[in-house]
Amino acid sequence: EGDSQAHNTLQAAMAATDHAATLLCVVPPSLGVLWALKEFVWLKGIKLSGPKAGLSAPLSGASPGEVADILKSMEEISSYIAVGATAFLNKEYQYMVVYMIAFSCILFPLVGAPTCLAFNVGCITSCACGYIGMKVAVYANVRTAHEAWLDLQKGFNVALRAGSVMGFCLVSLGVFVLFGLLVLFRGVLFSTDASDAEDLYEALAGYGLGGSSIALFGRVGGGIYTKAADVGADLSGKNEFGIDEDDPRNPACIADNVGDNVGDVAGMGADLFGSFAESTCAAFVIAGSSYKVADGIAGNYPATLFPLLMSSVGIIVGLVTMMVVGCFYKVNEVSKIESALKGVLNISTVLQTPAVIGLAYYVLPAKFALDEKFDNVTPEKCIASVLLGLWSGLVIGYATEYYTSHTYRPVREISETQRVSAATGIIYGLALGYLSCIVPTICIGITVAVAHTVAGMYGVALGALGMLGTVTMGLAIDVYGPISDNAGGIAEMSKLGADVRRKTDALDAAGNTTAAIGKGFAIGSAALVSLALFGAFTVRAKIESVDILDPWTFTGLLYGAMMPYAFSAMTMKSVGIAANDMVEECMRQLKLIFEGSAKPDYERCIAISTDASLREMIAPGALVIISPLAGGVLFGKNCTAGMLSGALVSGVQLAVSMSNSGGAWDNAKKYIESGGLGPEHAKGSNAHKAAVIGDTVGDPLKDTSGPSLNIVVKLSAIMSLVFGSVIADYSGPTGGPFWLK
Repeated sequence: EGDSQAHNTLQAAMAATDHAATLLCVVPPSLGVLWALKEFVWLKGIKLSGPKAGLSAPLSGASPGEVADILKSMEEISSYIAVGATAFLNKEYQYMVVYMIAFSCILFPLVGAPTCLAFNVGCITSCACGYIGMKVAVYANVRTAHEAWLDLQKGFNVALRAGSVMGFCLVSLGVFVLFGLLVLFRGVLFSTDASDAEDLYEALAGYGLGGSSIALFGRVGGGIYTKAADVGADLSGKNEFGIDEDDPRNPACIADNVGDNVGDVAGMGADLFGSFAESTCAAFVIAGSSYKVADGIAGNYPATLFPLLMSSVGIIVGLVTMMVVGCFYKVNEVSKIESALKGVLNISTVLQTPAVIGLAYYVLPAKFALDEKFDNVTPEKCIASVLLGLWSGLVIGYATEYYTSHTYRPVREISETQRVSAATGIIYGLALGYLSCIVPTICIGITVAVAHTVAGMYGVALGALGMLGTVTMGLAIDVYGPISDNAGGIAEMSKLGADVRRKTDALDAAGNTTAAIGKGFAIGSAALVSLALFGAFTVRAKIESVDILDPWTFTGLLYGAMMPYAFSAMTMKSVGIAANDMVEECMRQLKLIFEGSAKPDYERCIAISTDASLREMIAPGALVIISPLAGGVLFGKNCTAGMLSGALVSGVQLAVSMSNSGGAWDNAKKYIESGGLGPEHAKGSNAHKAAVIGDTVGDPLKDTSGPSLNIVVKLSAIMSLVFGSVIADYSGPTGGPFWLK
């Protein structure tokens, strides 16, 4: 009787924990969506009415215009941007629907209906997150410009709070939809037995594949779009006709502002959504395989949910951060903008630390097993893995800031060399990018070494989720950047006063730095996610160890290391082709515009960027999607293992150096424009022209190829995981080609 009572008590406790885990997966995402709705309602309530009295002199130097005329111009320009961004995404998503249908026809017969379902749900969720973020961004840009017209703090608040809508929507929808899929699979398509956990979570990996597929096309397509317009506006406007890229006479100015939204909002959102989905699925797959050993975590449902619960708790941390950040950081002058944005990351990282510790002790058993080697994993070991990832992400962010912000010496050195020539600035920028790889590599290496030592590949997956633990706030400050950039463009095109443009320029400059920090987070987390997915792939493909002395492994290693370079070449050349078309069109129009015989044809430039980006994104995407599957089927699972290793190692280094070189050249230009080298080297000087060339060279590096590379390493790995059993079936007994006897 005593044993029966003890058993009943244990069952009741487990049921209570199951219920609590379910609530933790549902309540925080619900609160996150409600918060996002609240912020959008607040944003919608901002009326474009102008200042109560007085108006600063327009940028053109003419007499002040009427407030009503300026407000009308602001609304028209904002409408152009919104229509262009919506048209691009609608057309891009038509391509995505075709891809989803075609790829589903491959998935369904090879890996089954559940994986196919998860893949399509992941695609749709990723598209929805990107679309929501883009719509909010184009709605907020004109309001940020308007509020900056009135007060710097108000303009800052609009951009940050609008950015938070994207952050909360993405994580909340990601957690809620993934949990819904898990409940469906666990209750309908699979049994609740621990022995079914491995098949269940392997099928669930399709969710990560869907998210990452959309991220690749979103990043590549959006990146080609924005940089074609940006380079075209710079080269034709600044260097040939001496007008700014945001001058309303520049035909590419609207396409340039549209590109900021489709590349840096929708693309970045899809990228981080993919990272969240893939790292969670990798942790699930590794945990699900533990049913084979005693005390395996697969038999403890709340403990298995720990990776998803971390992201859910991160939503609550983000809510608290948004509530308190204004108490610690007041943006009452230009110099305080950057510190306030970094403060958002600092506060959320500090708050996430005790939240993760408490969650681990609550849901994880005192001891559990992952496999025969890691049969004594404790909450403390999991906490160490998560916190290493969390704080490594912050360190990588600050290292990125040091190398890309003109507050510090490295970027100022580039500016100083540009007084001599564009070539010296480019040489210094390349060297800076290579140097900037050191700190991220050390941080990632330490995280991997410790996490894998204490908890195997499961620990690495937790490290990736730790780095993504503050993704709500990371996305908020990242989306803040393109919103502020658009606000500056609207302010200039509407001929608002120089003091307004000074404020929007300051908001934009800080946004450039936070965008670089966001890219650092994305690349660092991608490295950990890719390694975790690689570990999950070895589990599914039944690979005991990866031996680089094996000829097929080494062959894959060489091909994998080459793949990021081939991908970068394709995407950079695509930007060059599209930019060349844009420059020719802008030059044709500008001659007529300056003669007074024509007005800017914004729609023509938008069409050039749209058509080029959608056409040029197909080949790089095919390279990444096909390579792992083709390599595995033709040359065996050892070749795929080598390919993933090579792509990870070379891709991460190349992504960091490209992104930081491009960011440094961009801010070196802004440093010169702000008068950092003195009035004799300001706008229009030879130093400024050299800086524009450096910035133009860096544009495809930092906004197209560099950010896309982290998706390359992740998508290669998740493709291999999803098709792991197929690759294993087409491998020989030693892991080589099936056709080799």
